[in-house]
Amino acid sequence: MPFSLLPVPLREALTERGYAAPTAVQAAMLEEDRGTRDLIVSAQTGSGKTVAFGIAIAGQLLDEEGRAGVPGLPRALVIAPTRELALQVSRELQWLYARAGVRITSCVGGMDPSRERRALSHGTHIIVGTPGRLRDHLERGALDLSGLAAVILDEADEMLDMGFREDLEELLDAAPAERRTLLFSATMPRPIVALARRYQKDALTVSTLGAERGHGDISYQAVTVAPSDIENAVVNLLRFHEPDTAIIFCATREAVRQLHARLVDRGFHAVALSGEHSQSERNHALQALRDRRARVCVATDVAARGIDLPNLSLVIHAELPRDAEALQHRSGRTGRAGKKGIAALIVPYPRRRRTEAMLRDARVTVEWGTPPTPEQVAEADRERLLAALSAPVELDDEDRALGARLLAERQPDEIAAMLVRAHRARLPAAEELLDAPAPRERRQEDGAPGIGDSVWFRMNIGREHRADPRWLLPLLCRRGHIQKREVGAIRIGQRETMFEVPRSVAGRFMAAVKRTAEADPELIILPAEGGPEGGARRPERPRGPRPPRH
Repeated sequence: MPFSLLPVPLREALTERGYAAPTAVQAAMLEEDRGTRDLIVSAQTGSGKTVAFGIAIAGQLLDEEGRAGVPGLPRALVIAPTRELALQVSRELQWLYARAGVRITSCVGGMDPSRERRALSHGTHIIVGTPGRLRDHLERGALDLSGLAAVILDEADEMLDMGFREDLEELLDAAPAERRTLLFSATMPRPIVALARRYQKDALTVSTLGAERGHGDISYQAVTVAPSDIENAVVNLLRFHEPDTAIIFCATREAVRQLHARLVDRGFHAVALSGEHSQSERNHALQALRDRRARVCVATDVAARGIDLPNLSLVIHAELPRDAEALQHRSGRTGRAGKKGIAALIVPYPRRRRTEAMLRDARVTVEWGTPPTPEQVAEADRERLLAALSAPVELDDEDRALGARLLAERQPDEIAAMLVRAHRARLPAAEELLDAPAPRERRQEDGAPGIGDSVWFRMNIGREHRADPRWLLPLLCRRGHIQKREVGAIRIGQRETMFEVPRSVAGRFMAAVKRTAEADPELIILPAEGGPEGGARRPERPRGPRPPRH
C-alpha cells in the first residue's frame, strides 16, 4: 500500500475514505526526511494538500503506537486565510486523525469566541484558525503557543494578499524557535520568499505544480460578448452545461447581489456569498448547495475561499479575475479529486487583449468561442432528456398503473410530447445574444446628420477592440445615465470612437461618467474638443492615481 509508512490509525482512515494512491503532493510528503524538516510546498488548489500536511506533521503528534496522548497545549497550529477554508481543513483533519484520538479546535471569525476559549482551556492537539481570531486569543492570554511542534500556513500567498502579515508575524514570533514551519502556497511571490527566510531554517522546497498543475482536469473556455450581454451569457452557459453545481465569480458585493437577484428571477435555484452575509447566512447557503436545494452560487473571490463542493463541475468568471493567480484560485474550485470541470471566462470585446495576456501568465490552454445560443441550449436539452429517459430505472406498481392509465386515455406520441413539454417548462429560458460585431459596422456613417446642437465625446475603444454600436450604445447609456435616443452619430476609428450627445444633457452625461468610472476603469470617456474634425488628441489615461480596482 502506498501509505504503508504511516501510523496504523492514519492508514486505516485513508483506506476507509477510499484513498487508493496518494496525489503528487501527498506522495512528496511520504518521502524520507519530509516529516522532520521545514518545508516550502508549491501545490495548487484541489491537489489534496490538506491531507498532505496532515501526513507531514504525524511525527509531531503521534507516538510510536500511533496515539496522540492526553490533550494539553497545542502541538500543531494550522493558519488559513478564511473561515470557510479553516473549517474545511478542520473537517479533513478530523477524519484523518479520528482513530488516533487527536482533538482539534477551530478558532475562526464569525463564531462564538467565548466557546473557543473554553475549548482551548480544556486542552487540544491541533488548532485550526484564521489569523485575526488566533491573534485575538493570543493577546487575551487564551492561546498558549509555547508547546507547538509544527506550524502550517495554508495558502500563505492569499493571507499576505489579504493583509494578514502582522497577524502572521505575531503568531510565528510567539511559537517556539525549534518548531517546524510548513508553508503551503499555490504561488511563490517575493513576500512569501521573505517570510520563509525569516521564519524557516534550511527549508526544503517541494513543488508539485509540474505534476499536478491544477488545470489538468479543468477545461478552460473563453466566450466573447458585448458588455451588455454578460448576464445573458451567464444564463446560457448555465443552461447549456446544466451542471450539478456551479460557482459564478463577481468582483464586488453589489455585483453579486445584482446577478443573484436576476438569476433567481429567471428561475435558477441560486444562493449568494459575499462579505455582507453573516456566518449563519453563509452556512445556510453552503448547506443548500451540498444537499442540492440550490445548484448555483454567486460569490466574490474572498467569500468563495475554502469552499469544497464535490459535485462542482462549472466555474463561470462573470467578471474577469484580477490576475493569473486569481484565475487559478477561482478555477481550482472545480476539477478536484480526479473529476473533470469547466472554467468559463466571459470576456467583453474590449477586454480580450488583456485577458489573453492574463491567460499566457497562467499558462493555460483556452478554447475561444461565443456563448451558447438558444438553439444550442435546446439541442443540449433534447440530448439530456433522451439520455435520462433511456437510463435504466426501477418501476414500482404505482408507476406502471399510472402509465397504463395514461395509455388508455392518450396516444403514445401525445404522452411523449407532454413529457417533453413538462420537462422544458421547469427549465429557465435561454437568452438571445447580440451577434458578434462586424469590424467596420457603424451606427451612422461618417458625415451622417447629427442631433442638432450637440457635444462630441471620444472613448479609447476602436475597431481593434471590436467596437460595435450594438454594444457601445447600451454601454454609453449605462455609464452616462442617458437614453438611446440621446446618443447621436457614432464614428468608430481604429483605436478610438467618437460620439455625440445633445448639449442639453452633456453636463449631466459627463458627471454620470465620472461617478461610474469605478465600474470600468479601463474605459476612458472625455470631451472631444472641436468635434470629429477638430483635430483634438485622442483621450489618454489620466495622470495620478488610478480608480480603485476590485
